[in-house]
Amino acid sequence: MVGFSRLAVLGTVLPLVLAAVSSEPRPATELRLVKTSEEDPGTWMTEEEKFEKLTSKRIGFMDITDTMELEAMGAARRAARLQQRAATFPSAPSHQTQANALIKNVKQANLESWTNTLANFYNRYYRGSYAATSASWMYSTVASVASANTAITVKQFTHSYSQPSVIATIPGTSSEVVIVSAHYDSIGSTTSGRAPGADDNASGVVVVLEALRVLAEAKFAPANTLEFHFYSGEEGGLLGSRDVFNSYSRSGVEVLAAMNQDMTGFSPNNVIAVFTDYSDTNLNTFIKKLVPVYTILPVSTDRCGYACSDHASAYSAGYPAAYVCDENIRDSSPYIHSAQDTVSTVSFPHVLEHAKLTVGFLVEASYF
Repeated sequence: MVGFSRLAVLGTVLPLVLAAVSSEPRPATELRLVKTSEEDPGTWMTEEEKFEKLTSKRIGFMDITDTMELEAMGAARRAARLQQRAATFPSAPSHQTQANALIKNVKQANLESWTNTLANFYNRYYRGSYAATSASWMYSTVASVASANTAITVKQFTHSYSQPSVIATIPGTSSEVVIVSAHYDSIGSTTSGRAPGADDNASGVVVVLEALRVLAEAKFAPANTLEFHFYSGEEGGLLGSRDVFNSYSRSGVEVLAAMNQDMTGFSPNNVIAVFTDYSDTNLNTFIKKLVPVYTILPVSTDRCGYACSDHASAYSAGYPAAYVCDENIRDSSPYIHSAQDTVSTVSFPHVLEHAKLTVGFLVEASYF
């Protein structure tokens, strides 16, 4: 069979969609184009309206103002994959000896220390007074952790607001990329109010950070390139991750898998939840097989709706994406997006299990 070029699909589909997007008059630059579903053509609104109408009501949304072409590129990428093959993953984990040797080095004390530091910021709102200082801490901490292995690079990915995302890369022998991610911004009951964001999402950040530390200190040399993404602007409509995946899609970066974690420390049912919508079914199946192998917790599944976290940006770009969380929607933390999302609500033994899963996933995924 003659191979089907992904670039050919992009070249056919993308101009048509971009032409349709550009035909819509764009209002004043202070307005943002927001979608609340795949079918929603988008509504222009102010930053204040985003918070009042959506964030405060816990309605999932994407701010697509600066990344209108992302869905078009993602649709083209999925179409190309269908012409070649669906994303496939191993039927079971097969690198337990190597992974477990690294998992032994995961330290709960690090998870606790970093969570406390992040929660001590008055807030980490991406347009707030502490946006730049929280970004500076995020970059310097990732760089410090990564310095154990000189092969690792750390960079800031800048956005239209003053809170860059941070990306650490462990280069592999392949340029194909596996990503683990979490967002580090937070929001409270008002955009300027207290927002410790301990569970949402300091708990996810420290999981990815500790996995990076363990692999860096072990001088882990993967086959596939491993990236650790710390996004800003998630609470503003997945802004940071959409910028990153828009850039990756335009540049032709081949992402094999992206596992996002948003909240890992509040779980009345003591489970690890894998969400099945706006994600890759085959990747979800593989991750569900990893949970009982690399953690002591049972796996649960749920659906979280449109744009509930940054995995949706990878999914929109046409990459295999998964979302792992601490609990199902019904029993999730009632304290998020408020001053009550404090460290006292976080179960660090539970966060530890997420960190163990993340190390196991990275070792297995380095051989995809």
